[in-house]
Amino acid sequence: MKSGISQWAFPVDMPTEEAIHRAGEIGFQSLELCVGENETLHIDATESDIANVLRAAEKSNVQLLSVATGLGWKYPMTSPDPKLREQAKEAMTNTMRIAHWAGIDSVLVVPGIVTPEVRYDVALENAISTLRELLPVAEQFKVCMAIENVWNKFLLSPTEMRDFVDQFDSPYVGAFFDIGNILPYGYPEQWISILGARIKKVHAKDFRVDVGNLNGFVMLMEGDVNWPIVMKALREIGYDGPLTAEYWRYTHSQNAMLRHCKASLDAILSL
Repeated sequence: MKSGISQWAFPVDMPTEEAIHRAGEIGFQSLELCVGENETLHIDATESDIANVLRAAEKSNVQLLSVATGLGWKYPMTSPDPKLREQAKEAMTNTMRIAHWAGIDSVLVVPGIVTPEVRYDVALENAISTLRELLPVAEQFKVCMAIENVWNKFLLSPTEMRDFVDQFDSPYVGAFFDIGNILPYGYPEQWISILGARIKKVHAKDFRVDVGNLNGFVMLMEGDVNWPIVMKALREIGYDGPLTAEYWRYTHSQNAMLRHCKASLDAILSL
């Protein structure tokens, strides 16, 4: 496995090339590109833009192994509104195109959200339908749509996530597993074992269960994740991709946060 850092750890106005350089200086082996409408790496980035990013990565000896976007919250695939679902497809198509240009094999997918207005069964039907419509695009770009477990009140068990992925019977639909996100309602080692090879990429976060809300996210190894058991589970399924720390900047020192992430990841990877 490789140590990775999310581009969201860097200032929103920092050029992607500089973020890659900084990641390399700290010693991260990979960086996860983050695209959006307000991100430095815009969802409408061109092939020329990505060529510049690739040159920076090669120069800094940093691998680009995944692409994330938060636009699934703004344009949920689960929405009953056809316009929003079309916007979801457009955003995911552009995200996969960027991954294809960058030679990256999978992208993070937030499939949508269950709300008081969007019932669970309706959300499920809409997410399935939208992903099926996107499958030809994923096949064309040879990029896997990896569904992440997020706090969206949707796909709440490892068996449900497993069966959700399996119904597509395609190598271009998989899982993007976030270790810390699971703690409020499950055990990461169980999810890893049940999802197995469906897991394409992994986010590393830690969480204190007794806090129980967003304030419960803490630095790696400061929460309730049983890291020795989690690492054992990842190795048992043969996962050898990036372990990407998904953290945001500290209030007063970005370098302190980056170094804390790197030191903690090194300790976790040695378990």
